[in-house]
Amino acid sequence: MTADRDRYRTLTAWAVLLVAAIAAVVSYLHVASLAIRYGQPPVAAYLLPVSIDGLVTVASLVMLRAARAGVSTPWLARTGLSLAVLATLACNVAYGLPHGWPGALLSGWPAISFVVAAEMAISMSRKRPQRGHERAPEAATVRTSKRTPAAVKRTDGRTHGPDSEAAILTALANDPAMTTGQLADMTGLSDRTVRRVRSRLNGAAVTSIEGR
Repeated sequence: MTADRDRYRTLTAWAVLLVAAIAAVVSYLHVASLAIRYGQPPVAAYLLPVSIDGLVTVASLVMLRAARAGVSTPWLARTGLSLAVLATLACNVAYGLPHGWPGALLSGWPAISFVVAAEMAISMSRKRPQRGHERAPEAATVRTSKRTPAAVKRTDGRTHGPDSEAAILTALANDPAMTTGQLADMTGLSDRTVRRVRSRLNGAAVTSIEGR
């Protein structure tokens, strides 16, 4: 299945590139001929189509890079693409307009074909993340990083019996107003253990006062 899918993608890419190349050549000839008709020197006439259709490709590549980087598309790329599409379409239509609307439509088709084929060729190189595989490990890492320190603290730092009482007494001696959660974080004990030890210590203190 993977080999068939790769073969299909390769054939599709070559077909799209072939259509784009044919349309680009026809559009180039139309724009160059139109430029010569309106008095442009030969060198300018031959380079003008490259500047128009080249801007379509450059703007599309910039938009693709922005999409793959996960950032907003630069407004200059959008503006350049829109202007280049309008320019190549207008030049091709104007080339065939002396032959009536049928000639204008036929001449304008290569421009449309080139723009669509170029966009398809560029979009095929865009990486599409697989659902459920890209963000799941990241989310799992975040959850682990949040829970692991507390879990280690509560298990590795756990004490029992007299050691628990000594740890709590030491913490309370430094700050008698400490809450159960603060004691648990400082001593490495669970909240339940802190409450139990603290209750026992309070009971012993009451008994000692009554005995006096």
